[in-house]
Amino acid sequence: MSHASGKGSLLVVFLAVFIDLLGFGMVLPLLPIYAQQFAANYGLSGRALGWTIGGLMASFSAMQFFFSPLWGRVSDRFGRRPVILIGLAGSTFFYALFGVATLNQSLEWLFIARIGAGISGATIATAQAYIADTTTRQSRARGMALIGAAFGLGFTFGPLLGAAALVFSPDVGVSPWPGYTASALSAGALLLAVFKLPESLRPESARAGQRLFDPRSWGDALATPSVGALLATSFISVLSFGSFEQTLSLLLNSERGGFGFEYHQVLLFFAFVGLVLSAVQGFLVRRLATRLSEPALANIGAVLSILGFALLAWAATRTSLGMLLVASATEVTGFAFMTPSLAALISRRSDPARQGAILGVAQSISSLARIVGPLVSIPLFYIAATLPYWVALGLMCVALALVGVAARGGHDFAATGET
Repeated sequence: MSHASGKGSLLVVFLAVFIDLLGFGMVLPLLPIYAQQFAANYGLSGRALGWTIGGLMASFSAMQFFFSPLWGRVSDRFGRRPVILIGLAGSTFFYALFGVATLNQSLEWLFIARIGAGISGATIATAQAYIADTTTRQSRARGMALIGAAFGLGFTFGPLLGAAALVFSPDVGVSPWPGYTASALSAGALLLAVFKLPESLRPESARAGQRLFDPRSWGDALATPSVGALLATSFISVLSFGSFEQTLSLLLNSERGGFGFEYHQVLLFFAFVGLVLSAVQGFLVRRLATRLSEPALANIGAVLSILGFALLAWAATRTSLGMLLVASATEVTGFAFMTPSLAALISRRSDPARQGAILGVAQSISSLARIVGPLVSIPLFYIAATLPYWVALGLMCVALALVGVAARGGHDFAATGET
């Protein structure tokens, strides 16, 4: 068995994940508005429609939550490479199935495609384990940052490719071509991995498989001063941002939102959102992180998020595209400030011997928030288009208060004098 080493393997993993995430970025913005149109064939409307689309959007995150530790255990036994290959093969198949579901306007097949894509996409954690296998402790943070970069680039360029797939397809409306194009991209990533990705698992590799709920890890996290408040803040932040992310397509496209965007215009708007997120995380936050403390950055993020949700509600009420652009940029900037700041605070306030387990709890909290988010925000949207944003604004006010509680109620682990 050949083993991975060096920058070449990291580049292959990055390219494989990035190409696969391009397909994800193509499909995600179209999913709720395609589902909304297909649901008309089933006579769904109002709250029933909201719960159906919310369940569709939540299914992907739910599958990732349950299957990520399972794939990790499989990779611990059989190797990282076969699991990554299975994930890419699954993405190839289920994105193609998304195209078929679109062609037939089938809500059932849309659910199957989304559930399958979630199971396949849960192998991202195995890709992170691959990076851990092939990097030293000193270079591991930079290696893991490649996954974050792949996500950012996928969310930026994926919608652009999706818009191109729509524009150049025979029907610019509901079209299977974004699904087929996403499938082709995943197939390309699969071929790259088949021929260029060696195995990385070694006897000394850390285990990638984790239990869904580890009572001891949760106990350690909640027993650490201020970490409980930070975990609650993280849950609220991800849940609230999901109110924006999951309803944006509906706001732009549906009559309820009033903007009347065509499908390719929705994708272009998502590309704008991805560009803002990448720019803020890659440049602004990194520069300010050397000058401001994590609590200060988290407070800035919470305030910007609150302002962003207020502006979103105002833009939706007035059907103002200019204000929607400003509101979206503000909301995304707030989220970009909060996410790394909260993760850094949780890390710094945790016992280094338990830090990995506590950060795992934080990841589980975020995953749960992504499951709950669409189940809350999309039904609210079908009651009133602005309601998800007002609820999210209220939640972010709670998050802002929790950041203050955490800042006053805890200290860095080294500063406490504990060993």
